Amino acid sequence: MSEPTCLELSVVLWIAHLASVVGAAQFAFPLTWLLSSRDRLATPKGLLFGRANRAHANYVENFAVFASLDLALIATHQSGGWGPTIWIFARILYLPFYLLDVIYARTIVWGVALVATLMMLARLAT
Repeated sequence: MSEPTCLELSVVLWIAHLASVVGAAQFAFPLTWLLSSRDRLATPKGLLFGRANRAHANYVENFAVFASLDLALIATHQSGGWGPTIWIFARILYLPFYLLDVIYARTIVWGVALVATLMMLARLAT
């Protein structure tokens, strides 16, 4: 996939993460609290909301680095090689693995995404 396509897909994936948090919140909190200004803290029911929220936070942290590298590759007219594509596929797998608590595979795909990030950095440095 091209670097611009991967960047576009990374934004779509950010929306998927956000949708998972919003979707999980509907089952974790009373509707009146969700529609309020949320001045008081509420304890979520179940584990799914916490997982979705943590997966989203992890994505946002990694998305900033990915987007920076991908934009730098685009701006300098360099190819990221397989790095951007591998990163996208690994991060697509990460969300359901986190939500379903697939512990070992989740860590592996996170590591694959990290290696893909390093591949992009290496391409940019040359």
